Amino acid sequence: MKAVILAGGTGSRLKPLTSWTNKHLLPIGNYPMICYGVAKLREAGIRELVIVTTRSALGGFSQVLGSGLEWGVSIIYRVQEEAGGIAQALELARPLMKPGEKFAVLLGDNLFEDSLASYFKQFENQDGGAMVLVKKVDDPTRYGVPTFSAPPEKIAYIREKPERPESNYCVIGLYFYDDRVFHIIDGVKPSRRGELEITDVNNAYALAGKLEFCELRGWWTDAGTFDSMEEAGIKLKGTLP
Repeated sequence: MKAVILAGGTGSRLKPLTSWTNKHLLPIGNYPMICYGVAKLREAGIRELVIVTTRSALGGFSQVLGSGLEWGVSIIYRVQEEAGGIAQALELARPLMKPGEKFAVLLGDNLFEDSLASYFKQFENQDGGAMVLVKKVDDPTRYGVPTFSAPPEKIAYIREKPERPESNYCVIGLYFYDDRVFHIIDGVKPSRRGELEITDVNNAYALAGKLEFCELRGWWTDAGTFDSMEEAGIKLKGTLP
């Protein structure tokens, strides 16, 4: 199975640091943020990676990761020329996927305690469709919140940053898809902010009854703010990706 790491974005919540560099190249503990995602995917047995980033950041990623040889993986880079949303960034990986191939998508600022191997194995055994990871959180209004079917075997719908969440769970930034995802992206319309939203892609699977989920066990953070970066740095300091 391949994995796509999405590492673009403006990192507006981390300015002024991101005025000079891509947020995924900022240090967490002893390494640039991007290294932890690469290491977690390698640990899960993934050896072929696609990293989608911006033109201006491409050189920085190349300096840190190169071809992936030193990290035990093979990396292909794709450039997102302008901000168009997570689903639009994912579309750039389409030419690199074989017909019928399953793959994972990791948002590069998502950091994990758990090994990801069991989640990859579960999706490999799943009969097509998609799968997301969920986590119970104190403030679900900050995230995409799933509504579970009854009994809760699948996700019926995901609402982004709802004022009145229907659960205390959020959908985190690791997604698993079959190759139907690209046909779904073809039919997604831009949101009010002019982007192709990954939640719309996930909801297309959900409405078709094809969106499974697993609950993440250990800690997780999306290191997109100074507070979450500091927290992640404390947890990861001294660890080796």
